[in-house]
Amino acid sequence: MRLAAIPSVDRILQDPRLAPAIARHGRPLVVGELRALLDEYRAALKAGAALPLSDDGIVHALLNRLEAAAQPSLRRVFNLTGTVLHTNLGRALLPREAIEASAAALAEPSNLEYDLEAGERGERDEHIEGLVCRITGAEAATVVNNNAGAVLLALNTLAAGREVPVSRGELVEIGGSFRIPEIVEAAGCRLREVGTTNRTHLADYEKAIGPHTAALLKVHASNYAVVGFTTAPAESELARLAHARGLPFITDLGSGSLVELERYGLPAEPTPMRALAAGADLVTFSGDKLLGGPQAGLVVGKRDLIDKLRRNPMKRALRLDKGRVAALEAVLRLYLDPERLRERLPTLRLLTRPEAEIAALAERMRPALQAWCGEKARVSAEPCASQVGSGSLPVDRLSSAALRIASTSVKPARIAQALRSLPIPVIGRIHEDAVWLDLRCLEDEAAFVQQLEDRTL
Repeated sequence: MRLAAIPSVDRILQDPRLAPAIARHGRPLVVGELRALLDEYRAALKAGAALPLSDDGIVHALLNRLEAAAQPSLRRVFNLTGTVLHTNLGRALLPREAIEASAAALAEPSNLEYDLEAGERGERDEHIEGLVCRITGAEAATVVNNNAGAVLLALNTLAAGREVPVSRGELVEIGGSFRIPEIVEAAGCRLREVGTTNRTHLADYEKAIGPHTAALLKVHASNYAVVGFTTAPAESELARLAHARGLPFITDLGSGSLVELERYGLPAEPTPMRALAAGADLVTFSGDKLLGGPQAGLVVGKRDLIDKLRRNPMKRALRLDKGRVAALEAVLRLYLDPERLRERLPTLRLLTRPEAEIAALAERMRPALQAWCGEKARVSAEPCASQVGSGSLPVDRLSSAALRIASTSVKPARIAQALRSLPIPVIGRIHEDAVWLDLRCLEDEAAFVQQLEDRTL
């Protein structure tokens, strides 16, 4: 039986080519991968497969397995999808200041929850609160792990066991199929739907308020748009109604920007400052979307309500780790210097990148990508439209430029797969039977071109 031809583990381990692998990966991993490989060979032989069983072939296969095993699961990629804040590709890129601050906090002890002046236990929110309040004008602020967590904490604290009216047009679904009704339910509240999908009036809220109502919730529809025959009450009207009935008014901005985007030539997006000025008692928004920081959910508003949120046991379960606290503080400090914000904050820099600059990049890179494709496909530089992404400005598009790869012999899915197989995977999109690589988010041109050398489609 050919099973007897399978060499022993000890024999293969004697091969001198494995010495560097053992030094790099450790003997236990090498032995484990070798045993797994030999087990696969035995199973294949029992199934009738014809396999080459030379020691040389086994060593080569083992080295390939070890190289694959050493690859981290979380890897760098080139985001050429045309979506700047891509949920699946990590959303906002952190500025250098935030990366350095996070690394320092992770590498050494810090005063994360220690008051240096009083010499006693402190609160991690203190590293963030002063900056957030200075930027937004809020009385107080707290921070949790994401905006869904911020909404969950606010509702659970102020409305558990009671009703929360929400417009039917605002019952949005966010990433990963999580929906506002599910978040309301998870917070222990009862959702009271008001109005219709396209039209909700102030009177609808008035009718819905009863003895079991705990708060009014306004959800910014940041990931879709209803156009045409629509209406919704202004936030200031909802705030006056809530306060007249003795209720808190909560606004969920979702992606929330801390600057007026119009000044940078971008479409307008609601800000926490505007929501607070309209009368909101609590405003929630994300840290890793338009704000351009790490994953976080911020809550700003009335001090007495923020204090209640902090006393909720759920707050501890949703808190930020020290690395993200440090990164968020560093990002917020950039907002204190608005004149240089555009050049220092990657999210804002990429969103405002000039179309002419991107088009010039496409022309420079086209020959290298064409050489990689060879005769199998044709590469052309084309105008295209990027989008902000992650539930921000769903309708508006940003003029951009792309490299379009089209072929009559190779299917787009095969080209996309080959791009993902490069040392730094390239993630584009398939549109109209071609692969499009939107270059808005490509800043490391040299690394992209270098990995194409000596490789072909």
